[in-house]
Amino acid sequence: MAGTTAPERAGSSSKGGGTLYRGDLGMWSWVAHRITGVLTFFFLFAHVLDTALVRVSPDAYDKVIETYKNPVVNLFEVGLVGAVLYHALNGIRVMLVDFWEKGARYQKQMLWGVLGVWVLVMVPGTYFMMVRTVSHLFGGGQ
Repeated sequence: MAGTTAPERAGSSSKGGGTLYRGDLGMWSWVAHRITGVLTFFFLFAHVLDTALVRVSPDAYDKVIETYKNPVVNLFEVGLVGAVLYHALNGIRVMLVDFWEKGARYQKQMLWGVLGVWVLVMVPGTYFMMVRTVSHLFGGGQ
């Protein structure tokens, strides 16, 4: 059927040519959800490996754990917490969209709620995670 276009999906506008994802907020939340899920998976994989070192070589385990005290690793930890928190909050939103009859209607408002809660938790969380590293780097640390 040359020259025909896909039928327009319910809830989509003609602006995007009938596709569900048009580069709007919903698509970016989908992309971020996948990325944060993959990052969380790789962290858990690395965590299982480094924890397994304690059975193989306690000295090697101690050396690996010592490298985690690096300020750069502390920044990665903040990023990890942000990724896990977003993934968890957005996962709740996705479940509501899927299983609540009005979920699709309110998905954009729920996404803004997810982002708001994420910021409310991450701002103080980042402070408490970084205060030791910053004080150590700029004086006053032990």
